[in-house]
Amino acid sequence: MAVRYTQVVHRQKEYGYLIDGYLAEHDSIPGLTYLGSVKALSKVLERRHPDEVVVALPAEEFRFTRGVIEACEKDGIKLSVIPFYAEYIPSNPQFDNIEGIPLMNIRHIPLDNWVNAAAKRMLDILGSLALIICTSPIMLIAAIGVRLSSPGPVIFKQERVGRNKKPFMMYKFRSMRVNASQDTGWSRNSDPRKTKFGAILRKFSIDELPQFFNVLKGDMSLVGPRPEVPHYVQQFKEEIPLYMVKHQVRPGITGWAQVNGLRGDTSIEERIRYDIYYIENWNFFFDLKILFLTLFKGVVNQEKL
Repeated sequence: MAVRYTQVVHRQKEYGYLIDGYLAEHDSIPGLTYLGSVKALSKVLERRHPDEVVVALPAEEFRFTRGVIEACEKDGIKLSVIPFYAEYIPSNPQFDNIEGIPLMNIRHIPLDNWVNAAAKRMLDILGSLALIICTSPIMLIAAIGVRLSSPGPVIFKQERVGRNKKPFMMYKFRSMRVNASQDTGWSRNSDPRKTKFGAILRKFSIDELPQFFNVLKGDMSLVGPRPEVPHYVQQFKEEIPLYMVKHQVRPGITGWAQVNGLRGDTSIEERIRYDIYYIENWNFFFDLKILFLTLFKGVVNQEKL
């Protein structure tokens, strides 16, 4: 964390920081002036008179924290701390106070508040009803086209993982030929299983219109992280840090990641970063912004026909 901090400070000159040097048990950061052991902090403060001290001690050196705090307070020097568990906490952590005992919430989720949850659910119900009515002619044409394009059902149902890791059946217009790997196979932009009509449906995201019924049922939301099939959830759970955090809210038809171009064959790690930002910074107008952006940026898929 200390190295990452110095890299940011050097890269972002507008912050106005100049690193005078660092203290550690060993000289380990190239390009910076080594000022000695952490135990020598008091003498270094007297000699150099810095404006601020930033602490980024690893867990095994946490025992030095009290001495660092006391040294800085004795000289009246501003002190900032980068916790050794910083990679696990949000950028704006929330604290509860239980009779003077501070409890830091590792993951603050605005939708845990029932008022926020009720407002989002009301938007989902009214929005999905309106969209079902408005898109019903398109869905009728799509259903006829799917039926004529290849043998098989019009609606493709696939198990996905939703809120609180509960499975549900997600609906889509079938865009591929019926195949043995449809329940676990990863759909890619250039997928030979797609029908020509299915490629058109996916190009303009028409295949996802039946998910408005998922929203009406309460399995999904209009806005939220995209749900994945159980097979890949188990894989990504082990490979991608914080992947399972997305299951603390309802999955969505569109999301912050999607309107920022993260669809199809794009980085799962990057999508999760956007999903977690959405979860931690949710508000009613953020949902409206994403829905508005979806009309202009998220409807047309970039995959080739």
